[in-house]
Amino acid sequence: MHAMSRSKRMKPVQRVAESREQAAVQKLGQSQQFLDAQRARLEELCAYRNQYSQSFQTSGGQGLNANRLQDYRVFLSRLNEAIHQQEAIIVQCTSQHELTRQQWVETRSRHQAIDKVIERYRSEEQKNSDRLEQQEQDERAQRPMNKSR
Repeated sequence: MHAMSRSKRMKPVQRVAESREQAAVQKLGQSQQFLDAQRARLEELCAYRNQYSQSFQTSGGQGLNANRLQDYRVFLSRLNEAIHQQEAIIVQCTSQHELTRQQWVETRSRHQAIDKVIERYRSEEQKNSDRLEQQEQDERAQRPMNKSR
């Protein structure tokens, strides 16, 4: 009975490594999308603040009573606070994204290492198979000579 080759025994390990790498790639993609969305939100907030400030400056604050001026300052202050919070979220998302990227690099490296091991096993198995085949051919080639003697 023929024993299973090392390369075939490694196949389940290879499948697990491959699925882990695929999961890590997917997680990395989702992380990048989330980070991009947070950056876009920050850009929107900044653009809105700039537009709001410009419209106030363009009007020169004319026709604004003390209450409207106070409302403007409160709103601008809240907008600035929202921008600072969004910047903090982006810092947090960026470091989380970097961790996710490192995890993907590690899973990819493990998968590549397993692939190399399997390839080495296959190569050794092929050499052994070729050597056995050559021995069998050599033995067959010698048999007729022995009988003719």
